[in-house]
Amino acid sequence: MDMNEIKEIFFQECEEQLAELESGLLKMNDGDRDPETVNAVFRAVHSIKGGAGAFGLDDLVAFAHVFETTLDCVRSNKLEPGPEVMKVMLKSADVLADLTNAARDGGSVDSSRSSGLVKELEALAHGELPAASSAPAPAAPVAKAPAASDDGFQPVPFSFDGFGEEEEAVAPSTFEVSFKPRRELYSKGNEAALLLRDLSRVGEMSINCIMDGLPSLDDLDPEEAYFAWKIQIKPEKGEEAIRTVFEFAEWDCDLEIKMIEAEAKPNAEELPMIPVPFDLSALDDGPEMVAAETVNAAVDAAETATRVSKLAAAAKAEKKESPAAAAAAAAAAAAAQANNAAGQTIRVDLDRVDRLINLVGELVINQAMLSQSVIENDATGTSAVNMGLEELQQLTREIQDSVMAIRAQPVKPVFQRMSRIVREVADMVGKSIRLVTEGENTEVDKTVIDKLAEPLTHMIRNAVDHGIESPEKRAAAGKEPEGTIKLTAKHRSGRIVIELVDDGAGINRERVKQKAIDNELIAADANLTDEEIDNLIFAPGFSTADKISDISGRGVGMDVVKRSIQALGGRISITSRPGLGSTFTMSLPLTLAVLDGMVVTVAGQTLVVPLTAIVETLQPEAQNIHSFGANQRLISIRNSFCPLVDVGRILNFRGTQANPVEGVALLVESEGGGQRALMVDAIQGQRQVVIKSLEANYTHVPGIAAATILGDGRVALILDVDAVVAASRGQSLKQEMSLAVAG
Repeated sequence: MDMNEIKEIFFQECEEQLAELESGLLKMNDGDRDPETVNAVFRAVHSIKGGAGAFGLDDLVAFAHVFETTLDCVRSNKLEPGPEVMKVMLKSADVLADLTNAARDGGSVDSSRSSGLVKELEALAHGELPAASSAPAPAAPVAKAPAASDDGFQPVPFSFDGFGEEEEAVAPSTFEVSFKPRRELYSKGNEAALLLRDLSRVGEMSINCIMDGLPSLDDLDPEEAYFAWKIQIKPEKGEEAIRTVFEFAEWDCDLEIKMIEAEAKPNAEELPMIPVPFDLSALDDGPEMVAAETVNAAVDAAETATRVSKLAAAAKAEKKESPAAAAAAAAAAAAAQANNAAGQTIRVDLDRVDRLINLVGELVINQAMLSQSVIENDATGTSAVNMGLEELQQLTREIQDSVMAIRAQPVKPVFQRMSRIVREVADMVGKSIRLVTEGENTEVDKTVIDKLAEPLTHMIRNAVDHGIESPEKRAAAGKEPEGTIKLTAKHRSGRIVIELVDDGAGINRERVKQKAIDNELIAADANLTDEEIDNLIFAPGFSTADKISDISGRGVGMDVVKRSIQALGGRISITSRPGLGSTFTMSLPLTLAVLDGMVVTVAGQTLVVPLTAIVETLQPEAQNIHSFGANQRLISIRNSFCPLVDVGRILNFRGTQANPVEGVALLVESEGGGQRALMVDAIQGQRQVVIKSLEANYTHVPGIAAATILGDGRVALILDVDAVVAASRGQSLKQEMSLAVAG
């Protein structure tokens, strides 16, 4: 592995550490004071600093060091993480992420911003709280300075207290350290002997090994930790130097550090002795040699414990045990193995996963082709080959589901990214806004996650700039000065539903309608419902901003959101209550690789309709079909009327309207929540199909979302339900295509 590969792994790990940092800081910002949360945040910054130092990334190391120092003050309860402190911390996390990206991609970071945050962090580390949250400290009594003389000379008071005392160096304090490893310490690859050796470099120390808990050889568990150590040490750099030695192991051991009264330097006879043989002739060499030999003896004791554990394991293997004891040992071993296996991960290149998914997709297609061929030659369907193919079909489906699960990832990274956008945009517009997230662990295909960030960013910026009012307007309306944006994710009917809710002013429908009339998007006398007015904000070029800014006002926001969601095979809708806020709901497929669909026939062509869009299937009867206008037809469904859409006519598969009674109606739900009955000639069946992109292999086709390969080798087109419904409302598919290109 060359240096570039190692560096790439470092930056991948940095992404994980930055995500952990962001998550921990947000918990702390919400009032979480769990020491483990603070330690996790500290570890993330410390790990980034350590890796950056190995690659000579000086700017990143310098900023991370200051950030780490301030976090250590929080960790040691020297600094209270109040709202103003957390504001600085969150901004520092943003700069740390920018510095990491700049180191990886070769960009640059605003030096004034980073240097300003460095000063704020240093001030926090020295106990200087931000002005907004700190109470004025009582003024210390200061001697009155002599008045300035006529010639401008200003006497400066100077104290000679303590002058010349530097000759009397203060002796380092003595600390007592109690250190007892737990079995987790060894299972994670740490070693007590190495920790003790590192501790011996911190300062002069004496050590005593406690072996009271060591059982007999027959009862010894090879994976358990039995030794403990009592250590007296005089660190040259104080208690922090001791904690640094154990910072990556203190969660897997019982550690207690306390300062004891300073006393005279112990002589050789006063040193605690360890009951492990070592050369006593070292006593003649003085106290310093005694401490060193004692440490070596303790280290040897730790290494001896490891060898004893291995011997005990061998002795148990040779010793005949009772069946009950053997069963208990086997159960314990299985449990230990399960614990070790839990949480194990492997880092795999995404291209390899994509290739595996493509191959599994081809396997599914070939299995369908083989099944189709056998069915055509075996009318009874009872042959051994047919039965074997049914088992193969089930196994293939399980393999496909398992492979797709590899690509499934939680939406948490995208949601965490939105918190930074809320902070930055809120600061730009002078608003106080809090982002609340739910369902962060909801999993979806990585391809969907990657393409979800851009539309979510547009929506968040729009909610902060337009949705949430200023603190003054919120106070006048009887609301809390701090606005709230809630971002949630959940699974529903084989899709992922993401909702963005704000408690702002809602959509001003009169203003939206007037803007649409001014931009000639609708006629002046158009009679629109509230839902239709709300959806006008998705029109290309629509904007209600009075002036163009860096945040919004150019009319290239919400139409891009709609096109991005539709490109993912999803739908987006709005519900708004004036004065109370708005809700944007996005419904997306869980994966872009496979699809459960209904295979239908239309004018001799085979189409696949996504199963998630179908509400129910109907067999139209003549008495339920009604004409409306010149070319429109309605179908009566349970005392309500639903427009009937001839899919073959919309897609130009035929030139005249088909007879509804001779076909089948599919009741579907479109993006706006309205229902349409799609008329097809016949239903062939329901099956899972592998999605093949038309854009990548051919070009965009209006009304068609993608394509697939059926079991008989034919190519079937996957219907774009939303585009067909939009065309039935009077908008041609050519207009749909031009709008898609514009978006």
